[in-house]
Formats: sequence, C-alpha cells, structure tokens
Amino acid sequence: MKYLYRIYQIVIALPIIIVLTLLTALTTSVGCILGNGHFWGYYPPVIWSKWVLGVLFLPVKVTGRENLKHGESYVFVSNHQGAFDIFLVFGHLHRNFKWMMKQQLRKIPFVGYACEKSHHIFVDRRNPAKMMATYDQARATLKHGMSLVVFPEGSRTYDGRIGKFKRGAFVLADELQLPVVPLTINGSFDVMPRTSKWYWVHRRRLTLTIHAPIYPQSQGAENVARLMEESRKVIESGLDEKYRD
Repeated sequence: MKYLYRIYQIVIALPIIIVLTLLTALTTSVGCILGNGHFWGYYPPVIWSKWVLGVLFLPVKVTGRENLKHGESYVFVSNHQGAFDIFLVFGHLHRNFKWMMKQQLRKIPFVGYACEKSHHIFVDRRNPAKMMATYDQARATLKHGMSLVVFPEGSRTYDGRIGKFKRGAFVLADELQLPVVPLTINGSFDVMPRTSKWYWVHRRRLTLTIHAPIYPQSQGAENVARLMEESRKVIESGLDEKYRD
C-alpha cells in the first residue's frame, strides 16, 4: 500500500497540486489587483488548501472553533511542525487572516507574488529599518480588524518538538492590546518530517486545536513575557505526548 500511495503521489497527486497552485496564485493575484485583496487573498487559498489535503487523502480534525468570537481580531500563534501546517491552517481555521512569513518566501515563483498582492506580511530581518517597516505593516493590518497568524518559532521543527519563540507577535499583541490565540498542530511532522531526505507524503491525521484566547492583563515587557510563556505552555499541552518536552 505504501508504494502504491507513492506512485499515486507522483503520477496523479503532484500534477494536480501543481496545476491547483498555479491557478490559485493566478486567481489570487488578478483578484487582488482588480478587487478586494482581503477577499481574493483568502478564499481562493482556502479552497486550494482543502483540495491539496483532499487530493493526498489526509484526514483533518479541528477542535476549539467555539473559542473564537465573530468579528474580533486575534494574533494566532502556532507551533510549526511541517510544510502541511500552511494547508491545515489556511483551509480549516475558518478565519480571515494574514500570514507573517519569512522574506525568502517572496521569491517562490507565482506564489510569492500572490502573497505580496494579498497583503501578507513578509518579515525582513536584514536591517532594523526593514524590521520596523515589517511591524508597521502588521500594526496597520491588525488595526483594520484583520487577524494575524504567526509561527513564533520562525521555522519548522527538526524533531516535532517546540523550538524557542521569538517575541515579535507577542509585542504586537501587547502594543495593540489584542488577545493571543494559541494553536496546536499535530500530525504535520509525521506527514513530512523536515529531516526527511525524500519528499514523500505519509498518510497521517492532521489535527488543529484552537485554544481559548489569552487576553492582555497589562501592557509592557511583563505582559509580553506572560503571553509568550502561557502560549507556549498551552500549545505544548495539546501536543502528542511523544513531542512534549
């Protein structure tokens, strides 16, 4: 069965995913140029994400949507288990948001351009001025009622466990006094580990746990530290036991 699934990935799934990705990037780019970027930058990628997971027969389970209030802005922070985190969150969070992503992703053909036109936020750490511009863009986005999704580890895990968190997302949440919503992703590391020499997809269940929002209790460095610590504890509490520290 494993080898039949691999043949399926090469012969059927991969061509479909490539076509879907190109069509989504084109639709998103044109739609954002001609119309509402918040609409075209969200709904086509949602459909794309669900189709990619469906084509690969990856089951998905989501819990905790009842923790979110309609119309409220959030800073979502999630562990980063693997490449399929993007499809899981985009397709199944059911919340219009912008990603905060690495500057290097802007270079991906078609996709990078579509993300730029969708007003997703590229983190540019090349110098302080560019970092300041990144956070200014994030502030402007959040002030208009949009939510933000961040992987505070900055990159995918090497072993399934949570890495060190960066402060940026929590500083923004503190400055704008917005609630932080921890997200726990399970299964993505097992679907395609970062350390794998070959990019085979392994059929595993992907789960997304949406935890209760953590609201600000004050403002300043103490609140930032509290948000980071509580978010990490909550995210880790939802991890499969083998990936908890």
